[in-house]
Amino acid sequence: MPTIAVDKTALFEALGQDYTTEEFDELCFEFGIELDEDTSTSERPITNGKQESPQLKIEIPANRYDMLCFEGISLMLNIFRGKQSFPKYRTVVPGSDEHVLICHESTSKVRPFVSGAILRNVKFTQARYESFIALQDKLHQNLARQRTLVAIGTHDMDTLKGPFTYEALPPEKIQFAPLNQTKSMNGHEIMKFYESDKHLSRYLHIIRDSPVYPVILDANRTVCSMPPIINSNHSKISPQTRNVFIDITATDKTKAEIVNNVLVAMFSQYTEEPFTVQQVKIKSPHNNQTRIVPDLTPRQTTAEISYINACCGLSLSGTGICSLLERMSYIALPSPRNPDEVDIWIPSTRADVLHQADIMEDVAIAYGFNNLPRTFPSVTSTIAQPLAVNKLSDIVRLEAAMAGWSEVLPLILCSHAENFAYLNRKDDGTTAVRLANPKTAEYQVVRTSLLPGLLKTLRENKHHSVPIKIFEVSDVAFKAPHLERKSRNERHFAAAYLGKSSGFEVVHGLLDRIMLMLKSTFMISEEGLKGKEMGQSAYWIDEVDDATFLPGHAAAVHLRMGGREEVIGRLGILHPTVLERFELKYPVSVLEMNAEVFL
Repeated sequence: MPTIAVDKTALFEALGQDYTTEEFDELCFEFGIELDEDTSTSERPITNGKQESPQLKIEIPANRYDMLCFEGISLMLNIFRGKQSFPKYRTVVPGSDEHVLICHESTSKVRPFVSGAILRNVKFTQARYESFIALQDKLHQNLARQRTLVAIGTHDMDTLKGPFTYEALPPEKIQFAPLNQTKSMNGHEIMKFYESDKHLSRYLHIIRDSPVYPVILDANRTVCSMPPIINSNHSKISPQTRNVFIDITATDKTKAEIVNNVLVAMFSQYTEEPFTVQQVKIKSPHNNQTRIVPDLTPRQTTAEISYINACCGLSLSGTGICSLLERMSYIALPSPRNPDEVDIWIPSTRADVLHQADIMEDVAIAYGFNNLPRTFPSVTSTIAQPLAVNKLSDIVRLEAAMAGWSEVLPLILCSHAENFAYLNRKDDGTTAVRLANPKTAEYQVVRTSLLPGLLKTLRENKHHSVPIKIFEVSDVAFKAPHLERKSRNERHFAAAYLGKSSGFEVVHGLLDRIMLMLKSTFMISEEGLKGKEMGQSAYWIDEVDDATFLPGHAAAVHLRMGGREEVIGRLGILHPTVLERFELKYPVSVLEMNAEVFL
């Protein structure tokens, strides 16, 4: 969860009450946040001869983007305590070309979505200005996923002239002085300049390999920003800035609007007319789409009174639920259409509310978790039971462990070579699921066999005494173009024996034990011998020619079940070339079979 540091004195002043550390900790708990640290009780750093003022470090739930700043925390706690009602935001419709942002088709190649807003006549102090910058950083780190999904740019509107354009240009055609710099640079030079910057270098990869870079321009073709990297020094904001133009570029339109709503909602309280936001018209001529942003209109929904009461173990009336929801910054009224429902208007800043379960949680918070009756929920409950494939896996896992084998859990991803070439197998292109953009050569495909993981485990543990007996019960994946997700999982069981002798008979014995516990008869082909009947399932092994194994030392496992015969796996002694590729000096015998056929 993100941790937000706020000035203790300023927060208590905004709340209109002084708290002891214990009292404020209790208030945070009641609201569903957590006080992590009160620095007034510890030694604080001294900067420029002045000791840092006491800070409260508060952990905020990851879904509460509206509380990632001082303004959001103080507003929500005041509403929760009944000291303030949720503000009614007012938006001013764009009235001229100055409030227009034109999105060009070229941006679809790199960051296709854009949003924006204007804060008019805003009154910053140094603390408010620092909080404004800090909120942008917190949104970049959390919801924006390190600027990969969303990037925010803020500009002094008085230094720019609308209408604005959002374009994607070749790097050499972008020329401006980056923030806090005086030298003008082109796109390539900017990327090279910030390679050694410990803060901005982490974002360069987002657009570095793109043939075009996104850029925001004003009517005079003055560069405002090159998202998601850096703003222009020309439009740099300061505590003296009165009019702020906000640009938001994104690869995810929904998250762009969430970021826009949160940012302007929190800081519109400092405008000359509090909670007033100047909207921006977004025009996209290439697809004939136009929209006005930000939209701060509350979302309307309903919640069932019976559902809320059943989950919380309460018997609240519709009016009582509405009163509690108002403490959590909703607008709520009993529904005139259905006596078992309440009509709810969700604030534009609460993008985390997706279902009536979220509303029920807020009712419980407002009521007080400690005040809820200690009873079993009255809603219908179910007792979980394992999936059949997991129950089968546990049976196989238990038998292998009791036979003296150690379970391992390698990664499900491996390199293409480990999955195919290292095992003397060929890739026909229709089997393995490949990663589109693997970060390393070690993780290129989803394994189609459990053997690479077992053999890599043996390689990393070959300094231990032999024999080493390991097994795994887990999933492999195969391409399946006919299915919705174009792939399918299959539960396999595999075992590997490494020792001074091949240990083929040990692996064969493990197979026999597993099949015995799965009530499958071993069919004996020698004359005069007959296996004991154990129902409808029977298995046998036949020699097979497989390049993964030593010639003449491999067998396929056949299963007859329900009148149907199929090959479910193979066992054998690995080929010396396979051992060499996995850096194993002793012979290894392995078994791998499909366990799902027994379901």
